[in-house]
Amino acid sequence: MQEILEKKSIKNIDFNCDLAQAYGIYKNNNETEILDYVSSVNISCGFHAGDPVTIKEALLKAKDKNLVIGAHIGFNDIQGFGYRPVELKDDELEALVIYQIGALMSFAKAYGVSIEHVRPHGAMYKKASEDFSFSCAIARAIKKCSDWLVYYAPVGDITAKVADYTGIQVAQELCLEKTYNADLTIDYSKEDNTNNYELIKHFQHLIHTSQIRNNLGGISFADVDTIHFSNKYKNSMDLIQQAYKILTPTPVNYNNAKISGWVD
Repeated sequence: MQEILEKKSIKNIDFNCDLAQAYGIYKNNNETEILDYVSSVNISCGFHAGDPVTIKEALLKAKDKNLVIGAHIGFNDIQGFGYRPVELKDDELEALVIYQIGALMSFAKAYGVSIEHVRPHGAMYKKASEDFSFSCAIARAIKKCSDWLVYYAPVGDITAKVADYTGIQVAQELCLEKTYNADLTIDYSKEDNTNNYELIKHFQHLIHTSQIRNNLGGISFADVDTIHFSNKYKNSMDLIQQAYKILTPTPVNYNNAKISGWVD
């Protein structure tokens, strides 16, 4: 695929990916190939995926690459890979979130790194994009672990309102391969788009205009802070390599620090 634009910082955006998406003998041997092209990683914490050894190895690989590290949390559903919805009371959800973040924080402390963000997975991610109260419960649990943690949450009004209501830092996240409704919730009736030529065109339009085309054929404004790159498709590496040629990603907290004047 030809490079369409020169590599330049049009809009400061983070690129993130998932790590430790494995359990025991069931490994994803391709997930580390993407690390040279992202600025942050989300490490599974053992509930939807990840076992202690896998989590430790993922943390050390991210440390070696000098990447920002976050906790990838999900429902306690290892058999269903966290894709099945689970009904929880707020106190149960809080405990679930704190338990997973705490596990990764302990690993991070042992190996001299810090956890900077938290990203929900699968069914938890979907519900966070659609249910304000549910997303607020996640946010409050995250804040109990640390006021400095950033909540990587689905782009849209709900996430923006959660930030205002709970006072948590949020990073609005978009997934290029997903089809979005006009309100920026994901249209899960549509299959993921794996046409990289189309996805790169969408990416270029997003970073220039902060707009995406929705499933009604119209335009939705998307103030995106981070883009999630999957590694599960055969052309996933090509997609992120092309995006990286167009834009050098920068971590969310670094962008926040620049805005505050802490760094140049």
